[in-house]
Amino acid sequence: MKVTAGMVARVRALAEPRWSPDGRWLAYLESFDGRGDVIVVPAEGGAPIRLTAEPGAQPSASYGGGVLCWVDATTLAFVAPDGQLHAIPLQGGPTLQLTRFEGRVAAPTARPDGRQLACMVSTKTDQHIALVDLSGETWPRRVSRGGDFVFDPTWSPDGSLAWHEWNVPNMSWDGGFIRLCTPDGEIRSVDGGSEVAVSQPRFSPDGRTLAYISDRSGWWNLWLYDVASGETRQLLAEEAEHGGPIWGPGGMRFAWSPNGRGIAFIRSSGGFSGVHVVGSEGGESRSLGPLDGSATALSWSPDGDRLAVIWGSASRPTRLATLGPTSGKLMDVALGVPAGFDVASTPAPEAVSWDTPDGARAHGLCYRPTGVDCPPLLVLVHGGPNGHVEAGFNARTSYWLDRGWAVLQINYRGSSGYGRAYLQALREQWGVHDVTDTVSGARHLADSGLVDGARMAVMGGSAGGFTVLLCLARHPDVFAAGVDLFGVADLFKLAEETHRFEAHYMDTMIGPLPEHFGRYVERSPLSAADRIRRPLLILQGDRDEVVPPSQSRVILEKVRANGVDVELQLYEGEGHGWQKLSTVTDELERVEAFLRRHVLRVASTPE
Repeated sequence: MKVTAGMVARVRALAEPRWSPDGRWLAYLESFDGRGDVIVVPAEGGAPIRLTAEPGAQPSASYGGGVLCWVDATTLAFVAPDGQLHAIPLQGGPTLQLTRFEGRVAAPTARPDGRQLACMVSTKTDQHIALVDLSGETWPRRVSRGGDFVFDPTWSPDGSLAWHEWNVPNMSWDGGFIRLCTPDGEIRSVDGGSEVAVSQPRFSPDGRTLAYISDRSGWWNLWLYDVASGETRQLLAEEAEHGGPIWGPGGMRFAWSPNGRGIAFIRSSGGFSGVHVVGSEGGESRSLGPLDGSATALSWSPDGDRLAVIWGSASRPTRLATLGPTSGKLMDVALGVPAGFDVASTPAPEAVSWDTPDGARAHGLCYRPTGVDCPPLLVLVHGGPNGHVEAGFNARTSYWLDRGWAVLQINYRGSSGYGRAYLQALREQWGVHDVTDTVSGARHLADSGLVDGARMAVMGGSAGGFTVLLCLARHPDVFAAGVDLFGVADLFKLAEETHRFEAHYMDTMIGPLPEHFGRYVERSPLSAADRIRRPLLILQGDRDEVVPPSQSRVILEKVRANGVDVELQLYEGEGHGWQKLSTVTDELERVEAFLRRHVLRVASTPE
């Protein structure tokens, strides 16, 4: 069945599966058409029930996460679009606003006795952990002290609180700390450092052990901290990732079993991920397959009988499912695609690697359409730049495969999923390694005879759009056209105008100013815009605070001055990534028409 733009636009994002304390309900966040909703499903089966009316919940987004939590077995708390916490009863009805902070709230978590909520509060100049008294008898109280950024507070049964903290100029994946605040207010440092990244602390059910993810070994692996002795140990040592760069709060990469004897976790390797279980004393992990695509979040039911997991693959759309921790039996709870969206025949991607011209090794995922010899190639470049792509369900990829395109998703040097050394390889090399790896990856497939080298296009968003522009400028003979979605064009403007979370990102990706002024000039696409000679389509949101629209307007004028066919589409009300159904539909149809005009009409490479 043909995958239409409208079908892709109607895909719903699913996130944050959370069991009620009594195990009778499973809640999750659904995001669609710019709106978020809290949905609950009976644990024993039944139709999903939408709890939120007005206001809805904050939808999941590029830097979102940590939207909802259970206060008790009958009440949920969630972050509304106003950035404040609201409570809603399980039986439905009006919501109750719980906070009125000056800043925005995220990552709420309820104290086990139900007396307080902990959450992170973000203002324009500060981020901290605060406690909210649910009785309303006392004012909110600040807990964390000193960290520039704090994510993911988590409670112990005794009232201790732990969280993830880091300081600029580091990003969260460069280095940071796990902090623990005891009931009497003493703050301890659990683990971390300026060159050791940590994330997602979780107390064991008895509160004696704190689990977290650290890349101290060179890979994001599970570690344990003994609260009484203060000793840390690596639970599972392997060259695979149990975590990755943290762009927002609310990560759910692992969960303790209710009896504290095991931990379920998401294991990523070579672009694929699945759910594994390991004993809390260590030893080998056990796969709960067959999850052959990508898993993104999981939680363990209070009775220990089921894991809730969000996952998908090329041929199985993203879904919320339950998974037996012993049997591995998988049962669907909710699907993220509209009725009729059938991709069962979509071929699975192949993990590919290739040698780069500068002697390194790069990686990606290659999707090939069924029944098409030497197809045109669309290279997709992820954002970040320290992001990555996995072999999960991607409706846009299905759209292009359905139209006879091969798709190469690049995990260039600097991507996560391949260890700390690979991730950190992009330090001060953004605009160099990402471009080299993207171009050499496309050439590798063309030289192997898998795709038509004369009909190749490159497309990417944000940091991926930056790479697209540099590929077109520096390698005009490789791609027939490019599509830039809200891509960085001026590194000086990015360093000056971007939001607080990424305010120091350029210090590590390019180098600090003013010492490296020359690099900013050399690597800004604006400096090379006079060399872009291939057709270019630019898509941009008018409310983008990460890459302001001014950058896309300037690149438009620079490329237009070259006499090149260049278009800019500005989407009203959109930010750094699309939320609206109408925008997603227009993007796909507009890009398809553009590529048909400028790539598919190009003569094929002779065999």
